[in-house]
Amino acid sequence: MNRRKLLSFLGLGALLASTGAAWAAISRSRNPYYQGPVSDHFDGLVFSDGRTINKGLMDVLRWQTGKREREAFPPQYAAPAQDKPPARVGGVRIVHLGHASFLYQIAGLNLLIDPVYSERASPFTFLGPKRVNAPGVAFDDLPKIDAVLITHNHYDHLDIETLARIHHRDRPRMIMPLGNNTIVRARIPDARTEAHDWDDRLQLSDAVAVTLVPTYHWSARGAFDRRMALWCSFILETGGTKLFHVGDTGYHDGSLYERLGRDHGPFSLAVLPIGAYEPRWFMSDNHMNPEEAVKVMQALRAEQAIGHHWGTFQLTDEGVERPPEALKAALAAAGLPEERFRPMRPGLSWSA
Repeated sequence: MNRRKLLSFLGLGALLASTGAAWAAISRSRNPYYQGPVSDHFDGLVFSDGRTINKGLMDVLRWQTGKREREAFPPQYAAPAQDKPPARVGGVRIVHLGHASFLYQIAGLNLLIDPVYSERASPFTFLGPKRVNAPGVAFDDLPKIDAVLITHNHYDHLDIETLARIHHRDRPRMIMPLGNNTIVRARIPDARTEAHDWDDRLQLSDAVAVTLVPTYHWSARGAFDRRMALWCSFILETGGTKLFHVGDTGYHDGSLYERLGRDHGPFSLAVLPIGAYEPRWFMSDNHMNPEEAVKVMQALRAEQAIGHHWGTFQLTDEGVERPPEALKAALAAAGLPEERFRPMRPGLSWSA
């Protein structure tokens, strides 16, 4: 293995991309994050979204060390000017911070979803995907944060150092799926963490509610804790406005999103990942591509969608411009106008 491939394998792509059973299942006898009752998606050790996923270490090795059609990101990828959000918003304003990180300002509340301000989406400060543009809002320009929502524990979504900075500054409520609170409190013992299950509905204020719902994904912080913490999407509601936020998901057969669209839709906006999808033989289980994202938008009955999870950290093989190009083509193929589904970039915002 040459040096480039070795560094690639040791980087976050290898750590995050392995799916299915743990690399060494025989070593797992107790869940270190969550001990709770068995349910239809928790067997007492690991969580499941109902699919059978069989990829493991050999598939990671095949991807990382085999012949690849990888289009490397540039060292810097220009983004719009950083946004300077107001202190509070009466309606809804959403700013993309980069990759899967967002500032939501809703009915007087300030929320962060999956905030990552670190230079690398990685357990290491010296290795792993490095950001190619600055966050869409400078940390010091963030308004006072009332709550942080975490979709799952992958390093490009749950960044402990960023959570520590926010906690020490604002002491916000931190809401996340089952098991993830243990990870956060190991680093931030006095964090105001809450862990909830799928279909739990919480009041963030008199005017804003959030519901955790399933998604097709998985969880891990290392090689031996696959699916030991739960993952989710969020539905945010205020007045007559409903927002559906997905951090990561595969498409599978689309039936989950058909059901969620029937049960909870229609939505004013769907915030959907459109990047980190190549090679498809490996990524399709857990990362949808732009064509699938358009199908999810339609299944959810969303008036509009914005696309994230691209253009900041390179986790997979497609080039930095490929997701928006593929999204444009998918919308044209579906007979939909481009303004219906915008690819977001750090610093851009959406308002209602």
